[in-house]
Amino acid sequence: MTEHFYSQLQVLEGEKALSHEERLRAAAGPLLSWYEQNARSLPWRDEPTPYRVWISEIMLQQTRVEAVKPYFARFMEALPQVQALAQVEDERLMKLWEGLGYYSRARNLKKAAIQIVEKYGGNLPADTDELLKLPGIGSYTAGAIASIAFGIAAPAVDGNVLRVLSRLFASREDIRKPSVKAGMEELLKPVIPRKNPGAFNQALIEIGAIVCLPSGEPRSGECPLNSLCLARRQGILKEIPFRSPVKKRRQEERTVLMIRRGNQVAIRKRPKQGLLADLYEFPNLSGWMGEEQVLQALHISKDQVEQVEKLPDSKHIFSHIEWHMKGFLIRLKPAESSWSGEKEGCFFADEQQVRGVYALPGAFSAYTRLL
Repeated sequence: MTEHFYSQLQVLEGEKALSHEERLRAAAGPLLSWYEQNARSLPWRDEPTPYRVWISEIMLQQTRVEAVKPYFARFMEALPQVQALAQVEDERLMKLWEGLGYYSRARNLKKAAIQIVEKYGGNLPADTDELLKLPGIGSYTAGAIASIAFGIAAPAVDGNVLRVLSRLFASREDIRKPSVKAGMEELLKPVIPRKNPGAFNQALIEIGAIVCLPSGEPRSGECPLNSLCLARRQGILKEIPFRSPVKKRRQEERTVLMIRRGNQVAIRKRPKQGLLADLYEFPNLSGWMGEEQVLQALHISKDQVEQVEKLPDSKHIFSHIEWHMKGFLIRLKPAESSWSGEKEGCFFADEQQVRGVYALPGAFSAYTRLL
């Protein structure tokens, strides 16, 4: 990013308006130079094997970098290779993923690992089209793996990149539309450097993550694309990118129950399909209920109960639903209680098992912490 570069750019801009492709080509040099000096040190970047890049990219979907780091380290220690992932028991996999959310990601990882072992000899294919055939891998993830792990010049357009490019072009197109993402991918294809495509893609992502911020004031003074950015020049950084309004989330009221018998607690497995499929949960009821209603609904007599205590309220936000939860702790009399929970699909597990074996989703974290 020398004075010579900027003077050349000003002349070029003065002569004619740059096309999107010309603007991107002019951005490549400053972008790579900035990334070389400012890229964060991350575990999957420091050792970018195809397997590590793949796992990290799946974990980073809908999840912050700092939140992913400990999960990534634990996952790599438990399942360091594709073969281990292909063979891991579902219960163990879900426990390793516990708290990351969007559990279908983990299920797709195992499905893809099995295919990689059976079809590709245990190695991720070094081909974008073949990567796209694997469960859970879309155009962004395929492009990220191909470019970072294999040096293939493929675009990797995520939300960060969409924001950076929208501001660079002062584009008011709706970035929620698949056609807009596809258009950005096409724009990038001819300009991705063949020598270091992974660094180019990661530089765009990094700019979006730490400089061209989604909320608040973008750090334009730190941005290597400052002089190229049309949104900055037009004073519309806060107006771009444009996103169409999302459908309002449905709110559900639930009553969550921590039923204890000695040092055991009642849990149950959720259905194999639908929200939080196949995970474990504390028994819970639709709607907000009082103490007597809860006992009646669970077929627990007052003679079996030692104590009922109100637990803190909690809220959990899914992509399309909000759970607003109230909770009760129900202590059963250890010697006299005959309530097994079988009619409600429950069983009793030791606290250590709940913490170390059974995967309870983050929706119940306010109550899991009480263990």
